[in-house]
Amino acid sequence: MAEIRNYTINFGPQHPAAHGVLRLVLELDGEVVVRADPHVGLLHRGTEKLAETRTWVQAMPYMDRLDYVSMMCNEHAYCLAVERLLGVDVPERAQYIRVLMDEVTRILNHLLNIGTHALDIGAMAMVLYTFREREDLMDVYEAVSGARLHAAYYRPGGVYRDLPDSMPCYEVNSFKNAQTVKELNAARQGSVLDFLEDFTNRFPSILDEYETLLTDNRIWKQRTVGIGVVTPERALALGFTGPMLRGSGIEWDLRKKMPYEVYDRMDFDIAVGTNGDSYDRYLVRMEEMRQANRIVKQCIDWLRKNPGPVITANHKVAPPSREKMKSNMEELIHHFKLFSEGIHVPPGEVYAGIEHPKGEFGVYMISDGANKPYRMKLRAPGFQHLAATDEMSRGHMLADVTAIIGTIDLVLGDVDR
Repeated sequence: MAEIRNYTINFGPQHPAAHGVLRLVLELDGEVVVRADPHVGLLHRGTEKLAETRTWVQAMPYMDRLDYVSMMCNEHAYCLAVERLLGVDVPERAQYIRVLMDEVTRILNHLLNIGTHALDIGAMAMVLYTFREREDLMDVYEAVSGARLHAAYYRPGGVYRDLPDSMPCYEVNSFKNAQTVKELNAARQGSVLDFLEDFTNRFPSILDEYETLLTDNRIWKQRTVGIGVVTPERALALGFTGPMLRGSGIEWDLRKKMPYEVYDRMDFDIAVGTNGDSYDRYLVRMEEMRQANRIVKQCIDWLRKNPGPVITANHKVAPPSREKMKSNMEELIHHFKLFSEGIHVPPGEVYAGIEHPKGEFGVYMISDGANKPYRMKLRAPGFQHLAATDEMSRGHMLADVTAIIGTIDLVLGDVDR
């Protein structure tokens, strides 16, 4: 008789659901997964160590490059940690802008996840729809920060500048005629808030389109229902957070349970699943986009009625305005000291965690009183989720591994750090 033995294969790095930076070593019995061993570190950039050689503000743009789908949320946790060490107050308007941009980022993240997850499984059309909406929100990023991806918009003490009064517009070119450009620019004639308001009015019906494409789709359900089931007890034991935890039926959301900024004033619901499988996690993300849309509407309403400063007036933390800097010696000194030395943060240690689109993203910092972090440790939500790949994949078919990696919503930048 022929000897029966398991095969060990490399799944990646060139694989559809982790885009060249995750290597899974799979032990297979025929086509059934017996063991999955994730090998991380292919994207390692040493962010935590790099931050120790940069000033507090210079280290902030590194946060964008961790999870490069949820840029401003990463910045938010970093800024909260620095602010707690400094003991500075953030102006109310800046807090609302942060919450607004966090929720825009949450929608961006989930659009990418649902589009690419469907693409990895074989639903080709979905990603074309989700990227259509992502394009609008990436333009908001570009309008507020000047960059479409690595925004570096938040600052310790507030945000870099107020929301602008104009949106970038399309221009006639060889691909777009005057009529098309006119239609595309219809909602772009006002401010960023006007554009976002138009988007929030359209978005619920767009989500209904997505639901029509996927939610009751027979093939989508065959590929996700009962795949990668995690019980509530195991989800807690494995350190799950975010949609991975809520998909298993545990109602835990830092925005509700440990509110930061102005989330305690927001009216929204926590999306919770029941079965803990890939399908439930998809439904949780869909509902989270609807709730994020509600929060964005509330922020727009408040921001329209309440003008004010968007960064702290403490010039040992934030630079004075250009006008004051050029007309006043005191302000010039503040400006020079800030841009040559940076902020001096009092000694101490701090942890700040936020409800990132993927789970709890935390920044632990130690300051020794210098102008740069003494130590920084990042708590990436994806790391715990990836560690559970073995448990989630066992007994499933090889093709289901792609569905499981998709449902985790991995970005290896923050896993490898």
